Amino acid sequence: MRSEKLAAFRSHLILLPFSLLMLYPVIWWVGASFKSTAELGEPSLWPTVFMWENYTNGWNFSPQFTFATFFANTLMMEVWNVIGGVATAALVGYGFGRLNFKLRNFWFSILLLTMMLPAQVTVVPQYILFNKLGFTDSYVPLVLPHFFGGGAFFVFLVVQFVRGIPRELDEAAQIDGASVYGIFFRIIAPLIKPALVTVGIFTFLWSWDDFFSQLLYLSSVEKFTVGLALRMFIDQFEVQWGQLLAMSLLSVVPSAILFFVAQKHFVEGIATTGIKG
Repeated sequence: MRSEKLAAFRSHLILLPFSLLMLYPVIWWVGASFKSTAELGEPSLWPTVFMWENYTNGWNFSPQFTFATFFANTLMMEVWNVIGGVATAALVGYGFGRLNFKLRNFWFSILLLTMMLPAQVTVVPQYILFNKLGFTDSYVPLVLPHFFGGGAFFVFLVVQFVRGIPRELDEAAQIDGASVYGIFFRIIAPLIKPALVTVGIFTFLWSWDDFFSQLLYLSSVEKFTVGLALRMFIDQFEVQWGQLLAMSLLSVVPSAILFFVAQKHFVEGIATTGIKG
């Protein structure tokens, strides 16, 4: 027992310098968010005088809008994205993993092939489609795709989980009179919870960081997300780097909170996906 503790202590002692090295950019980021523009070039991590106004002025950088508006816009969009991504990935994954229908393997292969298709290939057709439908300068192009399968990667993730669940559970439920939907909601959905949590986290993180799509479809300032609002600091004649760094630091807080709250299910979902099926 003592040898195991000693080995664990040595491992942590070796990994500690590497952890600090990985955390150095974040530490510099936090310190720089409190610096003045003139002091940003200094080699020190922490400022001589903490500029708390970087946060207050950055939050209220515009007379018409504060960052509360942009955070509200982004979070509202993320809620719908997560709901759509999780719900449709679960249903489509259940269909491919459990139901027998004509050309199932063929369509599943086509689904997997879409994972190899570069996103740049579909940008122009999607924009033309949404533009003709009158959905530009709205959140529809950013939300609607999540309600159509949730993405090939997420469907594949759920299929792997569903295939690892014994079919005897389905047969027992059918004997008790459960329908296809009853089996999904009462048996499959609770058992694939780690996969669904993983899908939700990835959907949130990827759509939160999807600056290009937001830039492409949103043009009204009152509809801007956090990423587009940060870009407005650079559009100014003189960039207020302290305010920009302060607001960019706040922009990662929701993602960090989500990850740490759901970390247990996230790790479980990633670790067990590859051994199922």
